Amino acid sequence: MKAQTLIDYTRTLDCIHCGLCISACPTYKLTASEPSSPRGRIHLMRAVAEGEIEADASFAEEMDFCLLCRHCESVCPSGVEFGALMEHTRSELGPRTFLGRVSSKLGFGLLTKRPLLRLVAASLRLAQQTGLVRLIAPLLGERGQALTNLPSIPSAKERELLPERTPSSREDSTPVTLLEGCVMPELLGRVNRATVRVLAAAGHEVLVPANQPTCCGSLQAHNGALDEARILAKQVIAAFEETGEIPVVTNSAGCGSHMKEYANLFEDEADWRERAERFSARVKDLSEILAERPLTAPITENVSGPITYDDPCHLCHGQGVRSEPRALLDQTGHERVELRDSESCCGSAGIYSALRPKDAALILEPKLEALKDSGAKTLVTANPGCQLQWQAGIKSRGLDVEVLHIAELLERSLEARD
Repeated sequence: MKAQTLIDYTRTLDCIHCGLCISACPTYKLTASEPSSPRGRIHLMRAVAEGEIEADASFAEEMDFCLLCRHCESVCPSGVEFGALMEHTRSELGPRTFLGRVSSKLGFGLLTKRPLLRLVAASLRLAQQTGLVRLIAPLLGERGQALTNLPSIPSAKERELLPERTPSSREDSTPVTLLEGCVMPELLGRVNRATVRVLAAAGHEVLVPANQPTCCGSLQAHNGALDEARILAKQVIAAFEETGEIPVVTNSAGCGSHMKEYANLFEDEADWRERAERFSARVKDLSEILAERPLTAPITENVSGPITYDDPCHLCHGQGVRSEPRALLDQTGHERVELRDSESCCGSAGIYSALRPKDAALILEPKLEALKDSGAKTLVTANPGCQLQWQAGIKSRGLDVEVLHIAELLERSLEARD
């Protein structure tokens, strides 16, 4: 493998090695090791590109250790596109073992096929109900923890897909389309239904294209499977082009961040790059859409206060969306307290918490302390992976805190109003 293709060398030159990224990096906080920081990883990339070191197992390990939270991008004075650098390097490295290649193909292939996802969800539900998960988890070693941390798989009825059209009850209705997502219907279908109800109450007719792909390709891109991500991006763009120019809403920060940057996948395909830019301009996080048409909702008795909000990395660092979710929460009238270091990563990072559960748990630890110190009884987030990671961590600590997606909290407010 040529170093020139392994590393996007030109982009590494943007880094001036000032070190401001170090204090923001979750893996550096764990190790206090320079190679485990954004600056250190860029130095390693340059060293490989310049032939000073080999792209060996230790190099690959440092690339895999990164959560790709992009907190470093928010504090970087030079505008280094670290996420793009990492995706390029991971793509060129690829899985290093036969087992890794098989796992990658099977795992990412599963995310693109709804029937298989539904089968896996049904099988997991059966395994949970029969106690099989408790028997299998110890046999899987470290990764068995990720299996036990999975939430209870909902019933088949709760995992039903959304209707293709949900009308608004308001006369001044405007249409939006919604990305249904890959794991959301199987693990957090209630969040999707809450999203639809809140959008409809805010005056939006909600359209869910039946021909939309199961997966947007964000997990593939973040883990270096850029060819697969490119194929899925084309499918998503083509499906939503059929709905015209109306907004594309997502309730998953990771998906939204990736779809807003689809054009980066098509540097060598001018036609698709142009189509991607038009599509990305339509993509809105749920909080961005609702901020344009604020809801009026009272305090709900079935939400314990005070509440606090944790910023998903790909919403604050990837999309720059910070104030809108907080404004929506404040509209409900609940007492809201700020979470210390709310923009730091919770350790979920897509499939990171499944691949490296020990590291993910260590990264979550200081955030659990911050939650405890805040006195909050309800933690609100805006990303499915973060929601599941927080639920697992809170359960392990025995904290009396409920975790809700922002759509769920707003839906409860609507129920109280109605």
